[in-house]
Order: sequence, then structure tokens, then C-alpha cells
Amino acid sequence: MDQYSIPRHLDDPELIGFWTLDEFLIMLIPFGWGILAQHIVIGLLLSVAAWFFYRKLKAGRSMYWVLHFAYWNLPGGFFGLKVAPPSHLRVMAG
Repeated sequence: MDQYSIPRHLDDPELIGFWTLDEFLIMLIPFGWGILAQHIVIGLLLSVAAWFFYRKLKAGRSMYWVLHFAYWNLPGGFFGLKVAPPSHLRVMAG
């Protein structure tokens, strides 16, 4: 009866330890600063705080939701996109 195994979670993101790739990078930046500045404990606390706030910002959505939010709310030249119109142009005549 149990001859075939069917995976239950096909769309789960890849994990590094317990974190997704974007969460891991959010934690890596403050921790790297802490190592370089010789304040490892402060860097560790900042990385945990950054992970917590990023997790609350994401709230079950994908990483691309955060990128879209940043595109609409940050200044136009922040991402330096050549193909997409600036985000301050909300209505385009076409």
C-alpha cells in the first residue's frame, strides 16, 4: 500500500538552517557588521531583531511582496530600473 511516497510540500522555499534565503541575508548583514566592528554580541542582537521585524513585515507573504512594497514607497532612482517606469507615475496616459 505504501509503495510510493508523495511529497507533501512541493512549493516550500529552500532553507538555510531554519531560515529562508532572504531571512538569512537579513540576519547576515548585522552579524557581519558585529564581527567586523568586534561587537559580536551587539551584532547578534541586531541580527535577531532585524530577523524578527523582517518576519513581521513579510507576515506569510513571499520575498517579492517586500520588493514590490519597496518599489512603490522608496524614491524612484533607488533600484535604478531602466525598463520600468518610475513609481511616482501612478497614472500613465497611453
